[in-house]
Amino acid sequence: MFVRAYLRASTSEQDASRARDALEQFAANHGQHIACEYLENESGAKADRPELLHLLKDAKKGDVLLVESIDRLSRLPADDWQKLKTAIDSKGLRIVALDLPTSHQGIADTKGDEFTNRMLAAINSMLVDMMAAIARKDYEQRRERQAQGIKKAKEEGRYKGRPVDVDLHKRVRELLAAGLGVRATARHAGCSTTTVLKIRDQAAA
Repeated sequence: MFVRAYLRASTSEQDASRARDALEQFAANHGQHIACEYLENESGAKADRPELLHLLKDAKKGDVLLVESIDRLSRLPADDWQKLKTAIDSKGLRIVALDLPTSHQGIADTKGDEFTNRMLAAINSMLVDMMAAIARKDYEQRRERQAQGIKKAKEEGRYKGRPVDVDLHKRVRELLAAGLGVRATARHAGCSTTTVLKIRDQAAA
């Protein structure tokens, strides 16, 4: 069984590798190990995430897509989620999420009867869809609250925008100056490739 772990955080300030230990322990508890890891700092509301697309390109039928929770995989609108889920299904990937017990059968070497296996797969698919819908709703509600907070702060003259992460900018510039490429810099700095490009362009301006 080939287990592919997908770890995601929304911003460069967050640690996308935070769940690594939990994923590795989960795999070990089921007699497996993580064969390949895909780590990125991108919004789950984006469909074109480089590492996720990389994972889908690499995947083979029967592989396990292991995530901490469904919201790490998707906070997409319904149509985009269905496209992603179709892509996952077409590759023959089995989604396993730590917080979704019905999905755990996907990483276990169980040999139940075909009817039971199909019933469990159908139930799990329904629950995955439900969790993806909840993740999207949570994303939209947080965005709405954030927009309301910014509007109020602007009206009161308190809004100053997001502060610059000076240490991150320095680290990225040092890695680029050392000759590392954009993706390697993003990996070592723990940020997205978009952030690296932004910092690089600012430094060149």
